[in-house]
This record gives sequence, C-alpha cells and structure tokens, in this order.
Amino acid sequence: MVKTPFSKLKLTVIEVEGDCYHGYKKGDEIILQDFTHPPEHFCLGLAHALFPVIYGLSFGAKFPFMKNQRSLEITCPDGGKLVFRAEVLNKEGKIETMPKDPEFKGPNPKKMEIEVIKSKGNCSYGYKVGDKWEVEGLRCIPGFCGAAWHTAFPAFFALNFGANFFFMDNPDSIDTVTCPDGGKIVFKITRTT
Repeated sequence: MVKTPFSKLKLTVIEVEGDCYHGYKKGDEIILQDFTHPPEHFCLGLAHALFPVIYGLSFGAKFPFMKNQRSLEITCPDGGKLVFRAEVLNKEGKIETMPKDPEFKGPNPKKMEIEVIKSKGNCSYGYKVGDKWEVEGLRCIPGFCGAAWHTAFPAFFALNFGANFFFMDNPDSIDTVTCPDGGKIVFKITRTT
C-alpha cells in the first residue's frame, strides 16, 4: 500500500432507485484509503463522478450548503440509480464535521485562471506556454479542449470550494494538471479570488 498524507474517506449509499450492477444497497458503506485508492471492484462510473468531490475534500474543500460542510452527496452517473454521501474521516476514524454555514446565501463562484506552463510536441488546439484563460466557478471555457477540461475539472472543483494544495509554493494553485494526450501540455490553475 502506498503511504500518502491524505485522509480516509467514507462513502455511504443513501438512496437507491433501480438495479445497481454492483449490487450496492441503501446503508452500504465503502471506506477509501485515500482519494487515490478505491477498493477492488469499485464501480468506475461512480469513480468518475466521485473523483472531483473526494479530491476536493482531501484538500480541505467545504460545501457550505451541506448539513456537514465536509461532506457532499454524489449521484450515480448511470441514470441516477444511487446517491452516495462522501465524508472525510479523521485520524481516529471518526467523520470530520463542520456545521452548515448559517451565513450561506447561495453560490459564491471563485475566479480562477488556467495557464499553460509547459509544452512539448504539437497540441491539436495550438496551446503554447503563456496562454491563459479566466474561469468563474465551474463554468466551461467556450471552445476549450474537452480532454484538457476533463483533466483540469477536479482542480477547478476543489479550488472553487476552498481547497488548498499544501504541497505547492502557492496553496491556492496547482501546477501539475497534465494533458491526457501524451502530456503535451501542462497547466497551472490558480484561484485568484
């Protein structure tokens, strides 16, 4: 097992509507050793929908609209058959809690910037070092490469909800977001507000 500084996460099935191929039932609990290690035979459809959430929670994201800000509910991408609650476990194995923010009045999208910081080979979109785009909240950049957006989305999601990347010189940014097409482009994403 790889040693990481990240917390364990708990997933609980809270709703079931339909037949789940994996046989998950209401009340089932799944413990993830950290956001990078799902259990054997874990549903990859769920992993795809879940990843931005557990990535964000692992770096301190908070969801002020939730009863427990250090949790979020995720819907199965296969017709919404299941709803899971993701929660962070502390070192003692207890659920980390933070009460709902009584001041929460609605979305507070953060301003972020994505910048190309490394380039090798030919990018199909012609991206080059120094190219920058502004992002507000989780809004897609019109005309932006879909594969690059897919790779960058977990960082946007995490930063939008207050995550900090403790291992970076600037914890409000991450500079390791790599293009899935042969690693031709590496992006830096920074929360600016």
